Amino acid sequence: MNDITSMTAAAIAALVRSRQASAREVMEAHLARISAVNPKVNAIVSKLDDDACLKLADAADARAAKLGSKLPPLHGLPIAFKDLHLAVGFPCTRGSPVFRDFMPTEDLIIVERLRSAGAIPIAKTNVPEFGMGSHTFNPVFGTTLNPYDLTKSAGGSSGGAAVALTTGMLPIADGSDLGGSLRNPGNFNNIVGFRPSVGLVPTMPDFFPLLGFSVYGPMARTVSDIALMMSVMSGDDARDPGCYASDPSIYRRHLERDFKGVRVAWCPDLGGLPLDPRVRAVLDAQRATFEAMGCIVENACPDLRDADSVFLTLRAFRTAAILGPVLDAHRDKMKPEAVAEVEAGRALSATDVSKAMIRHGQLLERMRKFEETYEFTLCAVNQVPPFDARMHWPNVIDGVRMEHYVQWMQSAYWISATFRPAISVPAGFTPEGLPVGIQIVGRYRDDFALLQMAHAF
Repeated sequence: MNDITSMTAAAIAALVRSRQASAREVMEAHLARISAVNPKVNAIVSKLDDDACLKLADAADARAAKLGSKLPPLHGLPIAFKDLHLAVGFPCTRGSPVFRDFMPTEDLIIVERLRSAGAIPIAKTNVPEFGMGSHTFNPVFGTTLNPYDLTKSAGGSSGGAAVALTTGMLPIADGSDLGGSLRNPGNFNNIVGFRPSVGLVPTMPDFFPLLGFSVYGPMARTVSDIALMMSVMSGDDARDPGCYASDPSIYRRHLERDFKGVRVAWCPDLGGLPLDPRVRAVLDAQRATFEAMGCIVENACPDLRDADSVFLTLRAFRTAAILGPVLDAHRDKMKPEAVAEVEAGRALSATDVSKAMIRHGQLLERMRKFEETYEFTLCAVNQVPPFDARMHWPNVIDGVRMEHYVQWMQSAYWISATFRPAISVPAGFTPEGLPVGIQIVGRYRDDFALLQMAHAF
């Protein structure tokens, strides 16, 4: 790619702001890229026709003529919202036949903010059914394929967004992350996926605004573009009681920082999780990078006991409450994993849920104490490289059989349970040429420092 679609989002926005490129020119370049690439990878869905997209770009240019240099930060950048996210004017299918024709009447807060920042919505990005699992396939739109190998998974649930970014079909993308849905597809597609701290980005409307775990966040090709997106997406909102006060302007600061003498914990397998040898080899080679940055890298792992049961229990509890009515009415239209999770959630007792909440509090305290010594934790994003797209999920990792459809991504959802910010950054490739990322975990609510570390790496 030797054109505008290969530039960073910040560079494209600067061209539009300085009148060196129009929003129409930016749109034309991305529409051409979509036409050439999307039929092969199936990442972008529910797209407006090209004429409608160009009219939106022309309207953006007309606004620019009136506003002069006072343009919002994402002005003129095309975007396609994740198909789990409510966005007026586009269907929100959730990858389910049940919601194939559902048209929302309100925007998510982050969608509202991205529109206000000047991004031009043109489509949605593909997701797994109900966003469940980290492999993007569904009966409505089909499977999203990995551009590095069209026989492999693109990850999920923000799989369509990740593929659209890595192929140059979009300059920016939004996503969400409960158990790894920003980080895993970032890892599988050689881009950056950032899971912000719980409560930093508003999640409303949300069935459980105070139960945490699920977050919204950005994906991009560079950490600098992640920071640009965070300057728009973050910040509290009175409509979200689970969102804490923060200053979005911090993400407009320079990301450069000296990491000499900073202690980081090195634990690729988080204390013994099965890890594909190809992933381990890529990560082991990157230890020297952190040492070259001046970090003090030590073999150490936080005490994550109970992270598995805490996450799975509270996730099933949420799922049963949210999707239970859908199951009652449309069991025959739901994938087996969704049915099983709702039923598992319904089988929980109040004691089961309360014990999980207590253990969660204990986990958070152990993590706090660990961070008194280590500012960052380094580990795998995914325990496997991109797998066969015909599989629903990996059954075996390094000789260890997986018992359920998300067990292969424990390295991601265990970190979700800590409520810490985490980021997937490209780290290398397997001998077959498949991308592998590294997961960098920051201290509690220290998102900007985490972006500085990721930028330096």
